[in-house]
Amino acid sequence: QVQLVESGGGSVQAGGSLRLSCAASGYDFSDYSMGWFRQVPGKEREGVAAIGTDGSIRYADDVKGRFTISKDNAQNTLYLQMNILKPEDTAMYYCAADLALTMTANEVLGVKGTYGMDYWGKGTLVTVSS
Repeated sequence: QVQLVESGGGSVQAGGSLRLSCAASGYDFSDYSMGWFRQVPGKEREGVAAIGTDGSIRYADDVKGRFTISKDNAQNTLYLQMNILKPEDTAMYYCAADLALTMTANEVLGVKGTYGMDYWGKGTLVTVSS
């Protein structure tokens, strides 16, 4: 049974940092693509950062240079280091995994991934105040 559990969210002032974690279990973590997504009530879900099965990494334009995605295969954990946070980063953040044998980071952050990843966590809330 695949499980994804996010943690690390919280409240922070603009300019601050947070590190989100996503603990994965129930599948071979190292082999499959994963991503971070976020959603604000009333708005569409959007992709934030992704790692593909080929090792490719991609970020949404508005987080490039501020956020870093990484995987620790030994710990079965996905991370999102978020620096220089802005009020517009406020959202519920979700991690997701897809068990497709091949899926690039571009595909994870595209329509295919944003609405079609196989497994999702329940989310962790990030609030950035100005």
